[in-house]
Amino acid sequence: MSAPAPSGTRGVRPLGPRAALVECADLRDAVAVHARLAGADLPGLVDCVAGAETVVVRASTTTALRDIVRAARALPRGSAGTGEARTVTIDVVYDGEDLAAVGELTGLGADGVVRAHSGQAWTAAFAGFAPGFFYCVGEEGLDVPRRDTPRTAVPAGSVALAGRFSAVYPRSSPGGWQLIGRTAARMFDLDREDPALLRPGDRVRYRPVRELVEIAAGPPAPAPVRGPHLTVGAPGLLTLVQDGGRAGSAALGVSPSGALDAAAAASANRLVGNGPGAAVLEHLLGGLELTAHGEHVLAVTGARAALTVTGPAPWRPPLGAPFALRDGERLAVGTVTTGARVYVGVRGGVAVPPVLGSRSADTLAGLGPDPLAAGDALPVGPAPGAAVRLPEAVPDPPAVSSVRVVPGPRDDWFAPAAVASFFEQEWELATSSDRVGARLSGEPLERARTDELPSEGTVPGCVQVPPSGLPVVLLQDAPTTGGYPVLGVVHPEDLAVLAQLRPGGRLRFARVPAPELGAPSPEAPAAGTTEQPDPVSTATESSQE
Repeated sequence: MSAPAPSGTRGVRPLGPRAALVECADLRDAVAVHARLAGADLPGLVDCVAGAETVVVRASTTTALRDIVRAARALPRGSAGTGEARTVTIDVVYDGEDLAAVGELTGLGADGVVRAHSGQAWTAAFAGFAPGFFYCVGEEGLDVPRRDTPRTAVPAGSVALAGRFSAVYPRSSPGGWQLIGRTAARMFDLDREDPALLRPGDRVRYRPVRELVEIAAGPPAPAPVRGPHLTVGAPGLLTLVQDGGRAGSAALGVSPSGALDAAAAASANRLVGNGPGAAVLEHLLGGLELTAHGEHVLAVTGARAALTVTGPAPWRPPLGAPFALRDGERLAVGTVTTGARVYVGVRGGVAVPPVLGSRSADTLAGLGPDPLAAGDALPVGPAPGAAVRLPEAVPDPPAVSSVRVVPGPRDDWFAPAAVASFFEQEWELATSSDRVGARLSGEPLERARTDELPSEGTVPGCVQVPPSGLPVVLLQDAPTTGGYPVLGVVHPEDLAVLAQLRPGGRLRFARVPAPELGAPSPEAPAAGTTEQPDPVSTATESSQE
C-alpha cells in the first residue's frame, strides 16, 4: 500500500506508471510548486495540475517521470511565493439565489457576505470540473458548506462559494455550490488568444456592480465544405471526431480527450497512410452511414461489425484493411457484434478545425466538434506522402477482460480487505458508463477513512471510489481534478480494454508494481533559504544529458 513520506521530505506517491502525486504543505505551497514545475520546461512533462494540497505531474515516459519527481522532491517545503502574479478583476452583480442563506450561515448577513467576498484578494489555486472553472482561495475566512441538494443546472457566469473556495461557473452545468451572484466575464473563451481568463497563481478581485455589460456570444457559422469530403447519412448512437487529444492544458481544467481506444485509432490511420496525429471517427455500437464526395481510401478497425459499400457494384470490405470508397458510394457500418467502438480512418484525415491544438470532441466540456448528425459534411485533408499499408488483424476481445492496475496513491484510505476484494472480484460495466468514466457494478468497497479528501489532480485511468463503494475508472473526458480517493490507476495501454467493453461486459483487475521513483531526498531547507542549488534547473540538466 501507499504510505506517507517521512517527516521532513516532500512526499511523492505513484499515480500509475507515468504520473505521480506530489504532497505539499498546504494550498499555497501547492500553487507555488505547480508554478515552479510548470514553468521550468522539464523534458517529458506532459501535464502538471495543482490540487488543494498536492500537485500531479504526468510524464511521457517513466524515465522522464523520475527526473521530474527528483525536482519536485528537492523543492523547499512550506508556503512559498509564486513570483509576479497577474491581477484579474471580475465584475459581479450580487443577487444570487443563495446570498441570503449564506448570510445566515456565516452570521454576516447578505451585505456582509458581499463585503467579505469583494473586499479581499483571492488566489486562483487550481482548475477542475470544467475548462476555466478555477477554485479561488481567499485571504480571510468565508467557509460555507455545499447545498444539501445540488442543482441540476447552474447558469453560466454564476459566482459561487463552497468550503473555503470561490468560483465562477464557465458554462451551464449541474452543481452544488452556493450561488451569491453573477458575472458577464467569460472564464473560458476560444475566441481569445489565451482562452482561460485565469491561470494558477493569479490574483482575483471581485468588484460589485449594479449591472453587467453583456458580451455578444456565439461561434461563427461554419463555412460550407468544398473539395473532397464525406457526408453523414446516419450517425448511429454516437459518432465523434477524435485524434490524439489535447494534453498539456489540464491545469486550465481541459481534459486530454482523444480516442478511447488509441491503438485502434492508430491502426486505422496507419492502414490509410496517415500520420499518427490525423483525426478519425469514433463510432459506438454500429449504424453509421457515410457517403463519399470525391475519391477516398478508408479503413475500419476496433470493434467487429459488418461493413457494406453500396454503389454501382455493392460489396463488403474487410475490417482492418484499406479500401476505396468512390464518389457517390456509401459505407454502412452494421451492428457491432463484439467490442463497442469502431474507428474509421480516411486517407488525409478528418480535417475539421482544431480547437486548442486538437480536433477531438470533449463530451463533458463541449470542446471540439459536436457529435455528428445526419447531413453533416466532413472535410478530408490532402493525401499524405506515405503509402497505404497491408491489412492488420482485428483481435476478438476475451470473455472476461484483464486490466493492469498500479495500486495507489490513496489505497491506504481503504480497508485491506477492500483492496483485496477490488483485485479478486469480477466487475461488470454499468450502462451509465461513457467517455467520462467506466462505472462498475460489483461488491462495494469499504473505506477505512470516511473524511473528505481535498481535491487533487487526476489522470485517465484513475480508479476513483465514491461513497457508494462502486469504482469509476476515469476516461479521456473526465475532469482534471477530483475529490474521491483513487485506489489505483489503470495502465495507459489497457484503457483500450475499457473502450471496447460493452455494458454488462465483465473484467478483472491485475495488480502490477508501481514504478521506482527513487528514494526521498534529505530534509529540504525551509522556504526562503539562500544559496541552495536550483532543483528544477538541476533536473532539467540531468534529463538533457
